[in-house]
Amino acid sequence: MRRIFISDLLKEKITITGPDAHHLAHVMRSRVGDHIVVADDEGKVGEYVMTAFTDDSVSLELVGYLAENTESPVEIILAQCLPKGDKLEFITQKATELGVNSIIPLTSDNCVVRYDEKKARAKQEKWQKIANEAGKQCGRCLLPKVEPITTLKDWLKKMADADVSLCMCYENEEQIGIKAFMAQQDRQNFAVVIGPEGGFSLDEVAYAKALGIPSVSLGTRILRAETAAIAAVTIIQYEAGDLGGRI
Repeated sequence: MRRIFISDLLKEKITITGPDAHHLAHVMRSRVGDHIVVADDEGKVGEYVMTAFTDDSVSLELVGYLAENTESPVEIILAQCLPKGDKLEFITQKATELGVNSIIPLTSDNCVVRYDEKKARAKQEKWQKIANEAGKQCGRCLLPKVEPITTLKDWLKKMADADVSLCMCYENEEQIGIKAFMAQQDRQNFAVVIGPEGGFSLDEVAYAKALGIPSVSLGTRILRAETAAIAAVTIIQYEAGDLGGRI
C-alpha cells in the first residue's frame, strides 16, 4: 500500500492536503474505499481508508493501527561534505533506505561545490524531498531530516562534546579501521563524517584530532565520496543496528 507521512499524530479521522493529496487523487487516481498507510511524527503507523475527495484534500478514516517497527535501534547522523554534481541526491536516497536519522551537508576545504544562500535553501529542500520519497518507498516509520548546509569545522566544534560516537572517515588513516572503532563503542547513537572528492585537508584532520575526534579507515582502497558514505552507514548498521536481520 502507498505510504504517506504527516506532521501530526494519528487520529481516527485525518484530512490530507497539499502534494500528498494531489498525488493520491490525480497521480495514483485513488478512489473512495482505497486503503493507505499513514505514519506520524512519533513513528506510529496506521492503515486508513479513503472516505472523500475534494479538489485539494483527501479524507481518511482509521482502519487500525499497525504493529510496524522498521526503524533501526541505533541513531545515525551522516555528515557529508558536498560532492560534485547530483551525488548528494544519490547519497541521501540510499542513506535514508539504510536508516539514517539525519543528513548534514557540509562545506570543507576541498569542496568544489559552493552555493549562495538562495541556492543552498533550494538544494536543502530538494534533498529533503528525496529523503521523504525514499522513506515512503522503503517503509520507514520516521523520516530523516536534511539539515541546512554548514561548515565542517563549525559542525565538528559543535559535535565534539555531544553524547554521540563520532568518527571521520579518512583515506590516510592507518591506525584504526571503522570495524575496530565500532567494537570500542557502547552507545546507540553514531555520527560519521565523509569528505568530498578531494578528501579532507591536513588542516581539517588536525583540527578534528585537536577536538578529540578520531579518524578511521574504511579499508585499503580509496572510495568515491558516495561509496564511502554508503559503506560507512552500512558498516555501522551491520555492527550495531538491524542490517542483516533482527535478533
